[in-house]
Parts: sequence; C-alpha cells; structure tokens
Amino acid sequence: MVELSKAEIEDIKEVFDLFDFWDGRDGMIDAIKVPDLLRCAGMNPTLKVALKHGATKKACEKQYKFDEFLPVYQAIVKEKEEGTFADYMEAFKTFDREGQGIISLAELRHVLTNYGERLSDSEVDEIIKLVKLHIDSDGNVKYEGKPTNLFILSQNPSLLVCD
Repeated sequence: MVELSKAEIEDIKEVFDLFDFWDGRDGMIDAIKVPDLLRCAGMNPTLKVALKHGATKKACEKQYKFDEFLPVYQAIVKEKEEGTFADYMEAFKTFDREGQGIISLAELRHVLTNYGERLSDSEVDEIIKLVKLHIDSDGNVKYEGKPTNLFILSQNPSLLVCD
C-alpha cells in the first residue's frame, strides 16, 4: 500500500465527507460514486482501473465507510497513470497530419466517441462548451502552445460533472 501523509488522508476524508453529505449523511458512499470521488480528489483513473479496485457500475451494489474506502484510494494512487502535457501533445500530433498544431474538430469528435472510454456526442458537445474551444473558420482546433483547455480539462475531470 502507498503510505499517505496525514494531510493527504484529511484531504481525501474531506472529499469523502462531501460525497456522503450529498448522499444522505450516513457515513457511507455508494461504490458507483468512487470514480467521481477520485476525480474530485484530483485523480483521473480510467473506469477500468476504478472498477478493478472496488467501484461498481450499478448503484446500491456496495457501500464504503471511509476506513473501507481508504485502501481503495491507496491502491488506485499506486496504480495511477496520468498523462503529462507532453503525452497529450504527442497524442494530438498523431492526428495533425500536416504538423500545423491543429486538429480538426470532426477528427477530435471521432476520436472521443470511438476510442478509449468512449464519450457520447452530447458529452463531446459539453466538453467543447466547457473548455471554450476556439474553432477556426475551417473547423480546426489549435492544440499547440501553452497548455490548452483540453489538457487542463484532462487534468481536472471534475470540471466535467454531468448530472
């Protein structure tokens, strides 16, 4: 297990308590909320990783008290795989056939709806709206330069909370 500092434990407890507050104040959270809780705590696990360590796809299958959730959190911290800015730029370059620092919105939409943890069209629309993508007159999105809104969103997925 990954050793957490007292401050780290307090931080995750604060997020856990917030989810508990929203979920009835019974000292427990539903395992279906584990991925959202982790994202609010600054992590970005894939659904596969979260499910592997105790999240569920259906509500009311499992509940966690904080002391039961903490080992789940520690296991995911240990397995944590987050992309760096350079990783994201490399991924964008894969789709930038002319090397101009842009990717077409159509291609971005195709990638987000067909690869990895596939998003729905409405989720892609929400991302475009949330990150305020600048789409030029040719339907392209600039990704090079300073950290883009897409990268910022990828590092802060809690910004993408959809109800």
